Amino acid sequence: MIVVSAASALAGFMLGGYLLSGTRRRKSMSLREWASGRLNRRELLGLLGAVGMTRTPGLIPGVALETDMTLVVRHPFSEERIHYVAIPKKDIKNLADLADGDVKYLSDIFAALQDLVRRDRLTDYQVIANGPERQDVAYLHFHLIAR
Repeated sequence: MIVVSAASALAGFMLGGYLLSGTRRRKSMSLREWASGRLNRRELLGLLGAVGMTRTPGLIPGVALETDMTLVVRHPFSEERIHYVAIPKKDIKNLADLADGDVKYLSDIFAALQDLVRRDRLTDYQVIANGPERQDVAYLHFHLIAR
């Protein structure tokens, strides 16, 4: 029984290490926060988003366009006629966290948004990026919204 428990713990640790290896350091989440349910929802959703973007992009629903560096999905709860969310396939929390090598991800996002604007023949649209306090998910993303 001890061997099975130890093997399970080791397998879980290794799987967690693999899944989180492509993510950037985030505010630590203590066991006390986890048990009390006081986790920072935005940070947790950002971490889960980072794992999804880097490890399982093929499982994400509503994909409108995908490149090697960008995933664009239809917003599932929008009240607008057109609402896409463009997400880099690299864990970037917000604009302040950009590193030198991240500029190519921004260029690719805007190229993908340009493709959608042209494809959907949009003229009355907005591209929006929210700062950390305005994000529902602590993960850099851009909204393309059209009426």
